[in-house]
Amino acid sequence: MAPTITRDRVDPSVVNTTPLRRPSWIRVRAPSGETYEWLQGLMRQKHLHTVCEEAGCPNLGECWGSGTATFLILGDICTRSCGFCDIKHGKPGSLDWAEPERVAQAVKAMELKHAVITSVNRDERRDGGAPIFAMVIRRIRQLQPGCSVEVLIPDFKGHLEALRMVMDARPEILNHNIETVPRLFKSVQPQDHYEWSQAILSQAKLLDPDVLTKSGIMLGLGETLDEVKAVMRDLREWGVDILTIGQYLQPSRQHLPIARYATPEEFEELKSFGLEIGFKWVESGPLVRSSYHAAEQVRTLSAVHRQLYQPLNTAGSKA
Repeated sequence: MAPTITRDRVDPSVVNTTPLRRPSWIRVRAPSGETYEWLQGLMRQKHLHTVCEEAGCPNLGECWGSGTATFLILGDICTRSCGFCDIKHGKPGSLDWAEPERVAQAVKAMELKHAVITSVNRDERRDGGAPIFAMVIRRIRQLQPGCSVEVLIPDFKGHLEALRMVMDARPEILNHNIETVPRLFKSVQPQDHYEWSQAILSQAKLLDPDVLTKSGIMLGLGETLDEVKAVMRDLREWGVDILTIGQYLQPSRQHLPIARYATPEEFEELKSFGLEIGFKWVESGPLVRSSYHAAEQVRTLSAVHRQLYQPLNTAGSKA
């Protein structure tokens, strides 16, 4: 039976019929160039999906032009219908157990030093598709040794058994986006729960204290800066190391409207606040998305980690 697909998003009564004028500080460059075209061909050849394309990421041209991409696994149909996301939603097909091999082969062909893997939600499965995540991580390790792996996972409905499957494969970065403030959860991502995100992010550190944890939030959906700062405090309490903050951009008239455009000064304010309360890295700007500068994050923070603990280990060995 063919998967059921729908793109209906929001109640027509709240659709933005008079969109806000895009400010001067938001400029999206159209994707082009030889590397972009080669990468696009590689994805089609191996029947792979990227969240870069499916979600209409504004940084697609920049990232693909530099040879990096975020792989979208578990199919391209999501079981949830978040009002901000352009990925198709409906009833997905069965899992593709050959997908990990194709992703790893693409990572090898691209000679990646850092791979980012994300997925749609697969709520029809209690494990949320976690076994595929684990298989992808392990196969990348085999085919492209030395390549660090970042996984941007769903909330798995808070099921820790699913999280444990992913963590046992030892990704360098465990990412789960909180997306918005608690007050807006039901209008922005109606099938999600703040508590599920809390469970995933806080338990990841307990399962593997060495993993870098990461989350992201969007501005422009009707939140206040005080609410955003409250979420940032929660994320730090849950042990999150890396935070990304970006501007919500409406994919189409059928998606949630943009309440307002945050200013560059507000992004800078939130970055400073994040560093003050203890985040190890804060990427904050209008076009920032989850995977933006991901390779730089893992390289820098891993180097810092080694500098902090190598002297202790050396001292211990001499004793």
